[in-house]
Amino acid sequence: MYTSTLITAPQTILETPLVENLRNAWGGGAVRWLSENHAAEFDMPAVPDNRWAVWQDLQNMFVDLVVQPTLGRRKKMLLADMDSTMIEQECIDELADMAGVGDRVKVITARAMNGELDFDSALSERVGLLTGLPVTIIDQVLHERITYMPGGKKLLATMKAHGSYAALVSGGFTSFTEKVAAHLGFDENHANTLLTDGEHLSGKVGLPILGKQAKVDALERITKKLGISDADVIAVGDGANDLGMLHRAGTGVALHAKPSVAAQCDVRINHGDLSALLYIQGYYQAEFAA
Repeated sequence: MYTSTLITAPQTILETPLVENLRNAWGGGAVRWLSENHAAEFDMPAVPDNRWAVWQDLQNMFVDLVVQPTLGRRKKMLLADMDSTMIEQECIDELADMAGVGDRVKVITARAMNGELDFDSALSERVGLLTGLPVTIIDQVLHERITYMPGGKKLLATMKAHGSYAALVSGGFTSFTEKVAAHLGFDENHANTLLTDGEHLSGKVGLPILGKQAKVDALERITKKLGISDADVIAVGDGANDLGMLHRAGTGVALHAKPSVAAQCDVRINHGDLSALLYIQGYYQAEFAA
């Protein structure tokens, strides 16, 4: 058995006839409205051959479509990227902008997240451009430039209220993940370390660099500690360095991801916010924790 979930962008209405017509075309069961006007689902016996053609049509209507096995949708662990996932910015780009090298660093970041550059080398190059910045600029960026992805607190609070574990694993920096993890309620966080020379950034990052494989290693380590399997994990990210964990997890969600990354994932959320991760697990809005 498979479940189709339709989710709109927050400012868009999910029309009942659209859901009913798709259900009828695919021979699905009764429609369940997870959130009035915004999220609905129905079960069906098989994955339709025209799944991706329909997905593309719905994208043009600002509707996300996820088709997945019904069994085991609710997960026991959330494994999340930070930059452009749990927060709306790339921390290193914001630091670079403050240093006056923002345009140069943003180009490198974009290429690295698209998988065009080696992640470790690209990170070292970008951090090198931050040499001499005062350490205090980190708190300034946190307070003035960092905003949280909508739905993040609901996602964490709801999953944890139902007994799930949450880990934040980022190719960014601990000076940011520690604050973000504490704010959102993650149980643990892992990231790279920006090295300093006293009161200034040294332009170097602590070794070994936490990149694509490190995120997979974290998934393995944490699931073993919890006594659960990969199938019990929902992972979310947006960049090429997230693909390892997205492919390994029971449900890997490409959230507002780079096109080259989204193309390699079956679960793609381009219009919904982080609460979409609750809908695709079958949570009703009434079950969301405050």
